[in-house]
Amino acid sequence: MYSESLGEQMGFYQDPYSKFGQLSYEMWRAVRLVVDPGLHAKGWSRRQAIDFFAANSGKPLHDITVEIDRYIVWPGQAISYKIGELKITELRRMAESRLGDKFDIRAFHDELLSTGCIPLQLLHERMEAWIKRAV
Repeated sequence: MYSESLGEQMGFYQDPYSKFGQLSYEMWRAVRLVVDPGLHAKGWSRRQAIDFFAANSGKPLHDITVEIDRYIVWPGQAISYKIGELKITELRRMAESRLGDKFDIRAFHDELLSTGCIPLQLLHERMEAWIKRAV
């Protein structure tokens, strides 16, 4: 999800229409953040989740149903994506703040991706060490 936010920073969207796809996916992800806890913490039925998704997104019913079935069998999946995005954004802000003019977005992304998928606490520690080396 973090990488989806880079399009605007990189100048990919030349006008509001070209940004429409990115915004529609952002809306879809926001709906997921309601549906996932709705199903697993609030006791929503499959039908309630489908109806909520349909009322709050422009996705076709078939796509919605497939998504809802995935959320049912994978609790917390949608929320974990958002937590990852928030953590990476936090780490980037921390690096930008501490490094100032020495901040290099390419070096940041190289370090961020260099170990693959690791727990967020380990990623935080790794990125803090990288910042200390880069100063």
